[in-house]
Amino acid sequence: MTIEQPALTALTPRAAEIVTAARALLEEEGREALTMRVLADRIGIRAPSLYKHFPDKEGVEVALIERGLAEMGAALRAALGGPDPVPALLRAYRERARASPNLYRLSTAGPLPRHRLAPGLEDWAGEPFFLATGEPYAAQALFAFAHGMVVMEIDGRFPPGSDLDRTWAEGARAFAA
Repeated sequence: MTIEQPALTALTPRAAEIVTAARALLEEEGREALTMRVLADRIGIRAPSLYKHFPDKEGVEVALIERGLAEMGAALRAALGGPDPVPALLRAYRERARASPNLYRLSTAGPLPRHRLAPGLEDWAGEPFFLATGEPYAAQALFAFAHGMVVMEIDGRFPPGSDLDRTWAEGARAFAA
């Protein structure tokens, strides 16, 4: 049995517009640039007006994290349909993380404000690792492999000339065994 996808925290149309602008700012300029003042300037309002929609900057970040987790969870679940779930899962994970590296970082680095996330979202987003492995500790190990690989790839930490496709394939082989 799989976990049912939880509903994300509801946003008003204006709050959704703010989150869309925050995401664009995050991806274009990084987490450090995501301030309430810069965000307000980007959408043409005064910074105090943002607080009508979000209690604080973390509220904006939580909305972004929720969307990032939901997108990742949906991509991972879509990848599980074939006969080789581990390689497919890893390909989808790598693709999503690389497509939105700053959202990925926001969603996976540092403390996670679990108490502010939509209930069950974190479990739902991570469940595909269990579905691919069938064992909770193998699922955690597979996630740790995927996360470490993505972070090193995004940061350019592999030696020049590394065949990362092969490294990912070797990891997939090891976990599928």
